[in-house]
Amino acid sequence: MTITCFIKYEIDPYQKDAFEEYARNWNEAIPRCGADLIGYYAPHEGSATLAYGVYNIENLAAYEAYRARLMADPLGRANYEFSRDKRFIRREDRTFLRLVTGTNGGMLK
Repeated sequence: MTITCFIKYEIDPYQKDAFEEYARNWNEAIPRCGADLIGYYAPHEGSATLAYGVYNIENLAAYEAYRARLMADPLGRANYEFSRDKRFIRREDRTFLRLVTGTNGGMLK
């Protein structure tokens, strides 16, 4: 069963460009390290501080192995350092959900 990780970020509204650079950097590192990146979403209308990252992973065991690979990956490590140095992420929360219905409205087993 595939699960989806939703990362909810609270970002500094004056550093939206830095968050967008951070998000683009994950386009290479996340797939290379074993997750199926759906995308990163930056503020557009409404909240200026709310952003998301979304990806699929096989299960929580695969997630733990993926996180270890991401921390060892040169681009992954550099991106973590970039976010720490620039301090544009104020808060980060992860939630893992499983898909119950698909876009066609059918139930998944």
